[in-house]
Amino acid sequence: MEAARTGYAPGVWDLFHIGHLSILREARRHCDRLVAGVASDELTWRLKGRPPVIPLAERLEIVRSVRHVDDVVVETHEDKLHVWRQVGFHIVFKGDDWKGTPKWNVLERRFAKVGVEVAYFPYTVHTSSTLLRRALELMQLTEPLHQESGHEQDMSHQERTVQDKEETGAAQK
Repeated sequence: MEAARTGYAPGVWDLFHIGHLSILREARRHCDRLVAGVASDELTWRLKGRPPVIPLAERLEIVRSVRHVDDVVVETHEDKLHVWRQVGFHIVFKGDDWKGTPKWNVLERRFAKVGVEVAYFPYTVHTSSTLLRRALELMQLTEPLHQESGHEQDMSHQERTVQDKEETGAAQK
């Protein structure tokens, strides 16, 4: 009998979106057991120079709740082989926006030495956490939305605020 094939899908999983879901869904098709690595707030800060929008506990719960995921671990080390020693995965999954980068070229060679396959899945160009973060920054309201009855008025105010910020940004360039 063949041993179960464990896959590993690392990420920050901040502002969870369709691209994240697609990677997890596709990853699960290539393994018997899928473990998702969720980067700690501190690791995210070190890697990206900014904290995630969604706190770790909530990101863990979101990813854990995806039916394609069998288990989650918190990633606290940048070195993926450290996680491999903990989890013992056979294949690691990543978006193809990482393919060919110096970091993942090195990781591919290191993983090959221990028998771990690296699989890349198509990056969702139209949706990313970075784009969502930028949109949220543009949409910051000067006034909170209080009641549904004033929704249309509040939305037109919000649209003006976004437009003003976009015009200011364009003028500064």
